[in-house]
Amino acid sequence: MKTILLSGTISMVIALLGTRPTITVLRKRKLGQQIRTDGPQAHLGKSGTPTMGGIVIIIASLIGYLLGHWLTNDPMTPSGLLVLFLMTGLGLVGFIDDFIKLFMRRSLGLRSGAKLFGQAAVGAIFAILALHFPDGYDLTPASAHLSFLTDFGVSIGSLLFVIWVIVMVTGTSNGVNLTDGLDGLASGAAILVLAAYVIIGNWQYRNDCTVALAQNCYNVRDPLDAAVVAAAVMGACFGFLWWNAPPAKIFMGDTGSLALGGALAGLAIITRTELLLVLLGGLFVIITLSVAIQVGSYKLTHKRVFRMAPLQHHFELAGWAETTIVVRFWLIAGMFVALGLGIFYVGWFPK
Repeated sequence: MKTILLSGTISMVIALLGTRPTITVLRKRKLGQQIRTDGPQAHLGKSGTPTMGGIVIIIASLIGYLLGHWLTNDPMTPSGLLVLFLMTGLGLVGFIDDFIKLFMRRSLGLRSGAKLFGQAAVGAIFAILALHFPDGYDLTPASAHLSFLTDFGVSIGSLLFVIWVIVMVTGTSNGVNLTDGLDGLASGAAILVLAAYVIIGNWQYRNDCTVALAQNCYNVRDPLDAAVVAAAVMGACFGFLWWNAPPAKIFMGDTGSLALGGALAGLAIITRTELLLVLLGGLFVIITLSVAIQVGSYKLTHKRVFRMAPLQHHFELAGWAETTIVVRFWLIAGMFVALGLGIFYVGWFPK
Protein backbone atom coordinates (compact mmCIF):
# COMPACT_ATOMS: atom_id res chain seq x y z
CA MET A 1 0.00 0.00 0.00
CA LYS A 2 2.88 2.39 0.75
CA THR A 3 4.25 1.85 -2.74
CA ILE A 4 0.86 2.66 -4.27
CA LEU A 5 0.56 5.90 -2.30
CA LEU A 6 4.15 6.97 -2.87
CA SER A 7 4.14 6.23 -6.60
CA GLY A 8 0.88 8.10 -7.12
CA THR A 9 1.95 11.09 -5.05
CA ILE A 10 5.40 11.39 -6.64
CA SER A 11 4.08 11.18 -10.18
CA MET A 12 1.36 13.74 -9.41
CA VAL A 13 3.86 16.24 -7.97
CA ILE A 14 6.25 15.76 -10.90
CA ALA A 15 3.47 16.27 -13.45
CA LEU A 16 2.04 19.25 -11.57
CA LEU A 17 5.40 21.02 -11.29
CA GLY A 18 6.84 19.79 -14.57
CA THR A 19 4.01 20.82 -16.88
CA ARG A 20 4.49 24.57 -16.32
CA PRO A 21 8.10 24.68 -17.64
CA THR A 22 7.10 22.31 -20.43
CA ILE A 23 4.45 24.81 -21.54
CA THR A 24 7.07 27.57 -21.51
CA VAL A 25 9.55 25.57 -23.61
CA LEU A 26 6.90 24.53 -26.15
CA ARG A 27 5.66 28.12 -26.48
CA LYS A 28 9.17 29.45 -27.06
CA ARG A 29 9.69 26.90 -29.79
CA LYS A 30 6.22 27.67 -31.16
CA LEU A 31 5.20 24.01 -30.96
CA GLY A 32 1.47 24.64 -30.85
CA GLN A 33 -1.54 22.61 -31.96
CA GLN A 34 -2.66 22.94 -35.57
CA ILE A 35 -6.48 23.08 -35.54
CA ARG A 36 -8.47 21.45 -38.35
CA THR A 37 -10.54 24.00 -40.26
CA ASP A 38 -13.38 21.50 -40.74
CA GLY A 39 -13.88 21.11 -36.98
CA PRO A 40 -16.01 23.22 -34.63
CA GLN A 41 -15.26 26.89 -35.28
CA ALA A 42 -14.89 27.54 -31.54
CA HIS A 43 -11.72 25.43 -31.63
CA LEU A 44 -9.92 27.80 -33.99
CA GLY A 45 -9.13 29.99 -30.99
CA LYS A 46 -7.12 27.09 -29.54
CA SER A 47 -4.65 27.13 -32.42
CA GLY A 48 -1.11 27.49 -31.13
CA THR A 49 -1.82 25.95 -27.71
CA PRO A 50 1.25 23.88 -26.75
CA THR A 51 0.78 20.16 -27.36
CA MET A 52 2.75 16.93 -26.77
CA GLY A 53 2.03 17.32 -23.05
CA GLY A 54 1.76 13.56 -22.90
CA ILE A 55 5.53 13.54 -22.53
CA VAL A 56 5.03 14.88 -19.00
CA ILE A 57 2.50 12.15 -18.18
CA ILE A 58 4.86 9.40 -19.38
CA ILE A 59 7.95 10.76 -17.61
CA ALA A 60 6.07 11.44 -14.36
CA SER A 61 4.55 7.93 -14.43
CA LEU A 62 7.93 6.27 -14.96
CA ILE A 63 9.68 8.29 -12.25
CA GLY A 64 6.79 7.82 -9.83
CA TYR A 65 6.82 4.06 -10.35
CA LEU A 66 10.60 3.75 -10.02
CA LEU A 67 10.93 6.01 -6.96
CA GLY A 68 7.94 4.42 -5.26
CA HIS A 69 9.63 1.02 -5.47
CA TRP A 70 13.05 2.37 -4.53
CA LEU A 71 11.81 4.20 -1.43
CA THR A 72 9.90 1.15 -0.13
CA ASN A 73 12.35 -1.53 -1.28
CA ASP A 74 9.41 -3.19 -2.97
CA PRO A 75 10.71 -5.16 -5.97
CA MET A 76 9.57 -4.17 -9.44
CA THR A 77 7.84 -6.90 -11.43
CA PRO A 78 7.74 -7.98 -15.07
CA SER A 79 4.01 -7.21 -15.19
CA GLY A 80 4.42 -3.61 -14.09
CA LEU A 81 7.42 -3.00 -16.34
CA LEU A 82 5.63 -4.48 -19.34
CA VAL A 83 2.63 -2.16 -18.91
CA LEU A 84 5.01 0.80 -18.69
CA PHE A 85 6.78 -0.47 -21.81
CA LEU A 86 3.46 -0.63 -23.65
CA MET A 87 2.54 2.85 -22.45
CA THR A 88 5.90 4.33 -23.44
CA GLY A 89 6.03 2.52 -26.78
CA LEU A 90 2.62 3.80 -27.81
CA GLY A 91 3.58 7.22 -26.50
CA LEU A 92 6.55 7.13 -28.88
CA VAL A 93 4.22 6.36 -31.81
CA GLY A 94 2.08 9.30 -30.73
CA PHE A 95 5.15 11.51 -30.35
CA ILE A 96 6.18 10.80 -33.95
CA ASP A 97 2.65 11.67 -35.03
CA ASP A 98 2.70 14.94 -33.05
CA PHE A 99 6.20 15.76 -34.30
CA ILE A 100 5.09 15.49 -37.92
CA LYS A 101 2.05 17.67 -37.22
CA LEU A 102 4.12 20.37 -35.58
CA PHE A 103 7.12 20.50 -37.86
CA MET A 104 5.18 19.95 -41.07
CA ARG A 105 2.64 22.52 -39.83
CA ARG A 106 -0.41 20.42 -40.60
CA SER A 107 -3.29 19.06 -38.53
CA LEU A 108 -2.74 15.46 -39.71
CA GLY A 109 0.45 13.64 -38.76
CA LEU A 110 1.32 10.02 -39.50
CA ARG A 111 -0.70 8.33 -42.19
CA SER A 112 -3.32 6.05 -40.67
CA GLY A 113 -1.62 2.91 -41.97
CA ALA A 114 1.77 3.84 -40.50
CA LYS A 115 0.20 4.81 -37.19
CA LEU A 116 -1.74 1.56 -36.97
CA PHE A 117 1.39 -0.42 -37.83
CA GLY A 118 3.31 1.28 -35.03
CA GLN A 119 0.55 0.54 -32.52
CA ALA A 120 0.30 -3.08 -33.68
CA ALA A 121 4.08 -3.59 -33.51
CA VAL A 122 4.31 -2.33 -29.93
CA GLY A 123 1.24 -4.38 -28.96
CA ALA A 124 2.68 -7.54 -30.51
CA ILE A 125 6.00 -7.17 -28.66
CA PHE A 126 4.10 -6.63 -25.40
CA ALA A 127 1.92 -9.70 -26.02
CA ILE A 128 4.88 -11.98 -26.76
CA LEU A 129 6.84 -10.82 -23.73
CA ALA A 130 3.78 -11.03 -21.46
CA LEU A 131 3.55 -14.79 -22.05
CA HIS A 132 7.05 -15.20 -20.61
CA PHE A 133 8.61 -14.48 -17.18
CA PRO A 134 6.82 -17.16 -15.10
CA ASP A 135 7.08 -16.84 -11.34
CA GLY A 136 7.46 -19.66 -8.80
CA TYR A 137 3.84 -20.66 -9.35
CA ASP A 138 4.28 -20.72 -13.14
CA LEU A 139 2.14 -17.59 -13.54
CA THR A 140 3.12 -15.23 -16.36
CA PRO A 141 2.07 -11.56 -16.67
CA ALA A 142 -0.60 -12.57 -19.22
CA SER A 143 -2.27 -15.84 -20.14
CA ALA A 144 -3.49 -17.13 -23.49
CA HIS A 145 -7.09 -17.10 -22.27
CA LEU A 146 -9.79 -14.52 -22.74
CA SER A 147 -10.85 -12.90 -19.48
CA PHE A 148 -13.70 -10.93 -17.98
CA LEU A 149 -13.52 -10.99 -14.17
CA THR A 150 -10.94 -13.78 -14.42
CA ASP A 151 -9.71 -16.06 -17.19
CA PHE A 152 -12.38 -18.25 -18.75
CA GLY A 153 -12.66 -20.93 -21.43
CA VAL A 154 -9.83 -22.79 -23.08
CA SER A 155 -6.54 -21.29 -24.17
CA ILE A 156 -6.77 -19.57 -27.56
CA GLY A 157 -3.08 -20.21 -28.23
CA SER A 158 -0.16 -17.84 -28.47
CA LEU A 159 -0.79 -16.63 -32.04
CA LEU A 160 -4.46 -15.78 -31.49
CA PHE A 161 -3.55 -14.20 -28.17
CA VAL A 162 -1.07 -11.87 -29.88
CA ILE A 163 -3.73 -10.90 -32.43
CA TRP A 164 -6.24 -10.35 -29.62
CA VAL A 165 -3.81 -8.08 -27.76
CA ILE A 166 -3.14 -6.08 -30.92
CA VAL A 167 -6.90 -5.56 -31.33
CA MET A 168 -7.20 -4.51 -27.68
CA VAL A 169 -4.22 -2.18 -27.76
CA THR A 170 -5.12 -0.45 -31.02
CA GLY A 171 -8.79 -0.22 -30.07
CA THR A 172 -8.17 1.22 -26.61
CA SER A 173 -5.44 3.66 -27.63
CA ASN A 174 -7.50 4.95 -30.56
CA GLY A 175 -10.55 5.19 -28.31
CA VAL A 176 -8.71 7.46 -25.87
CA ASN A 177 -7.29 9.38 -28.83
CA LEU A 178 -10.79 10.04 -30.21
CA THR A 179 -11.98 11.14 -26.76
CA ASP A 180 -9.17 13.68 -26.51
CA GLY A 181 -11.10 16.39 -28.34
CA LEU A 182 -12.10 18.74 -25.50
CA ASP A 183 -10.03 20.28 -22.70
CA GLY A 184 -9.61 17.78 -19.87
CA LEU A 185 -12.04 15.21 -21.25
CA ALA A 186 -9.67 12.31 -21.93
CA SER A 187 -7.40 12.89 -18.93
CA GLY A 188 -10.35 13.14 -16.52
CA ALA A 189 -12.03 10.02 -17.90
CA ALA A 190 -8.73 8.10 -17.80
CA ILE A 191 -8.26 9.03 -14.14
CA LEU A 192 -11.55 7.33 -13.28
CA VAL A 193 -10.64 4.10 -15.09
CA LEU A 194 -7.15 4.10 -13.58
CA ALA A 195 -8.65 4.53 -10.11
CA ALA A 196 -10.71 1.41 -10.80
CA TYR A 197 -7.53 -0.52 -11.58
CA VAL A 198 -5.93 0.64 -8.33
CA ILE A 199 -8.91 -0.93 -6.54
CA ILE A 200 -8.92 -4.07 -8.70
CA GLY A 201 -5.19 -4.70 -8.29
CA ASN A 202 -5.36 -4.21 -4.53
CA TRP A 203 -8.42 -6.49 -4.23
CA GLN A 204 -6.76 -9.21 -6.29
CA TYR A 205 -3.64 -8.96 -4.12
CA ARG A 206 -5.69 -9.44 -0.96
CA ASN A 207 -7.42 -12.47 -2.50
CA ASP A 208 -4.44 -14.02 -4.27
CA CYS A 209 -4.63 -17.78 -4.87
CA THR A 210 -0.89 -18.13 -4.28
CA VAL A 211 -1.21 -16.72 -0.73
CA ALA A 212 -4.40 -18.33 0.54
CA LEU A 213 -6.26 -20.82 -1.59
CA ALA A 214 -9.95 -20.03 -1.21
CA GLN A 215 -13.16 -20.70 -3.08
CA ASN A 216 -12.82 -17.37 -4.85
CA CYS A 217 -9.33 -16.09 -5.53
CA TYR A 218 -7.29 -14.66 -8.39
CA ASN A 219 -4.51 -16.29 -10.38
CA VAL A 220 -2.71 -13.06 -11.27
CA ARG A 221 1.07 -12.83 -11.29
CA ASP A 222 1.58 -9.33 -9.88
CA PRO A 223 -1.72 -7.78 -8.81
CA LEU A 224 -0.19 -5.32 -6.35
CA ASP A 225 2.21 -3.95 -8.94
CA ALA A 226 -0.72 -3.46 -11.33
CA ALA A 227 -2.20 -1.17 -8.67
CA VAL A 228 1.13 0.65 -8.35
CA VAL A 229 1.31 1.27 -12.10
CA ALA A 230 -2.31 2.44 -12.17
CA ALA A 231 -1.64 4.80 -9.25
CA ALA A 232 1.49 6.22 -10.89
CA VAL A 233 -0.27 6.93 -14.18
CA MET A 234 -3.34 8.27 -12.37
CA GLY A 235 -1.19 10.63 -10.31
CA ALA A 236 0.51 11.89 -13.47
CA CYS A 237 -2.90 12.52 -15.04
CA PHE A 238 -4.03 14.43 -11.95
CA GLY A 239 -1.00 16.72 -12.15
CA PHE A 240 -1.43 17.21 -15.88
CA LEU A 241 -5.17 17.89 -15.58
CA TRP A 242 -4.40 20.97 -13.46
CA TRP A 243 -3.04 22.57 -16.64
CA ASN A 244 -5.27 20.71 -19.12
CA ALA A 245 -8.60 21.68 -17.52
CA PRO A 246 -10.70 24.19 -19.50
CA PRO A 247 -9.36 26.46 -20.80
CA ALA A 248 -6.37 24.20 -21.44
CA LYS A 249 -2.88 25.65 -21.25
CA ILE A 250 -1.50 22.51 -22.90
CA PHE A 251 -2.82 19.48 -24.78
CA MET A 252 -1.59 15.92 -24.26
CA GLY A 253 -1.55 15.27 -28.01
CA ASP A 254 -1.32 11.80 -29.50
CA THR A 255 1.74 11.30 -27.31
CA GLY A 256 -0.47 11.26 -24.25
CA SER A 257 -3.70 9.76 -25.59
CA LEU A 258 -2.03 6.73 -27.19
CA ALA A 259 0.11 6.22 -24.08
CA LEU A 260 -2.91 6.32 -21.76
CA GLY A 261 -4.80 3.90 -23.99
CA GLY A 262 -1.82 1.56 -23.85
CA ALA A 263 -1.68 1.77 -20.06
CA LEU A 264 -5.38 0.88 -19.76
CA ALA A 265 -5.11 -2.05 -22.18
CA GLY A 266 -1.98 -3.33 -20.45
CA LEU A 267 -3.60 -3.15 -17.01
CA ALA A 268 -6.65 -5.04 -18.27
CA ILE A 269 -4.44 -7.78 -19.69
CA ILE A 270 -2.22 -8.31 -16.64
CA THR A 271 -5.16 -8.24 -14.21
CA ARG A 272 -7.15 -10.71 -16.36
CA THR A 273 -10.03 -8.24 -16.86
CA GLU A 274 -9.78 -7.76 -20.62
CA LEU A 275 -13.49 -7.72 -21.46
CA LEU A 276 -14.34 -5.82 -18.26
CA LEU A 277 -12.40 -2.90 -19.75
CA VAL A 278 -15.27 -2.48 -22.23
CA LEU A 279 -17.45 -1.49 -19.25
CA LEU A 280 -14.84 0.41 -17.25
CA GLY A 281 -13.92 2.41 -20.34
CA GLY A 282 -17.51 2.70 -21.52
CA LEU A 283 -17.16 6.39 -22.41
CA PHE A 284 -14.26 5.60 -24.76
CA VAL A 285 -16.34 2.82 -26.33
CA ILE A 286 -19.34 5.10 -26.93
CA ILE A 287 -17.20 7.80 -28.50
CA THR A 288 -15.45 5.26 -30.74
CA LEU A 289 -18.81 3.79 -31.79
CA SER A 290 -20.07 7.26 -32.67
CA VAL A 291 -17.27 7.59 -35.20
CA ALA A 292 -17.92 4.11 -36.62
CA ILE A 293 -21.65 4.84 -36.92
CA GLN A 294 -21.02 8.19 -38.58
CA VAL A 295 -18.56 6.79 -41.12
CA GLY A 296 -20.69 3.70 -41.82
CA SER A 297 -23.88 5.70 -42.24
CA TYR A 298 -22.28 8.19 -44.60
CA LYS A 299 -20.71 5.47 -46.75
CA LEU A 300 -23.96 3.50 -46.99
CA THR A 301 -26.58 6.28 -47.19
CA HIS A 302 -24.58 9.51 -47.66
CA LYS A 303 -26.34 10.79 -44.55
CA ARG A 304 -24.85 11.70 -41.18
CA VAL A 305 -26.31 10.47 -37.90
CA PHE A 306 -24.53 13.14 -35.84
CA ARG A 307 -23.81 16.75 -36.62
CA MET A 308 -20.15 15.81 -36.26
CA ALA A 309 -18.17 12.90 -34.87
CA PRO A 310 -16.67 12.08 -32.38
CA LEU A 311 -19.75 12.45 -30.20
CA GLN A 312 -18.48 15.34 -28.07
CA HIS A 313 -18.35 17.57 -31.14
CA HIS A 314 -21.99 16.74 -31.95
CA PHE A 315 -23.01 18.33 -28.65
CA GLU A 316 -20.72 21.30 -29.28
CA LEU A 317 -22.51 22.00 -32.54
CA ALA A 318 -25.81 21.52 -30.71
CA GLY A 319 -24.90 24.52 -28.55
CA TRP A 320 -23.59 22.90 -25.36
CA ALA A 321 -20.76 24.71 -23.60
CA GLU A 322 -17.44 22.87 -23.64
CA THR A 323 -17.23 22.64 -19.84
CA THR A 324 -20.80 21.28 -19.72
CA ILE A 325 -19.90 18.50 -22.15
CA VAL A 326 -16.70 17.65 -20.29
CA VAL A 327 -18.35 17.43 -16.85
CA ARG A 328 -21.33 15.44 -18.14
CA PHE A 329 -19.08 13.03 -20.01
CA TRP A 330 -17.00 12.62 -16.84
CA LEU A 331 -20.23 11.68 -15.06
CA ILE A 332 -20.98 9.10 -17.74
CA ALA A 333 -17.44 7.73 -17.42
CA GLY A 334 -17.90 7.54 -13.64
CA MET A 335 -21.16 5.60 -14.00
CA PHE A 336 -19.49 3.07 -16.29
CA VAL A 337 -16.62 2.68 -13.83
CA ALA A 338 -19.07 2.19 -10.95
CA LEU A 339 -20.96 -0.43 -12.96
CA GLY A 340 -17.76 -2.25 -13.89
CA LEU A 341 -16.46 -2.26 -10.32
CA GLY A 342 -19.85 -3.39 -9.03
CA ILE A 343 -19.84 -6.38 -11.39
CA PHE A 344 -16.22 -7.16 -10.49
CA TYR A 345 -17.01 -7.08 -6.77
CA VAL A 346 -20.25 -9.10 -7.03
CA GLY A 347 -18.44 -11.69 -9.19
CA TRP A 348 -16.11 -12.44 -6.29
CA PHE A 349 -18.85 -13.75 -3.99
CA PRO A 350 -19.46 -17.51 -3.91
CA LYS A 351 -22.13 -18.66 -6.32
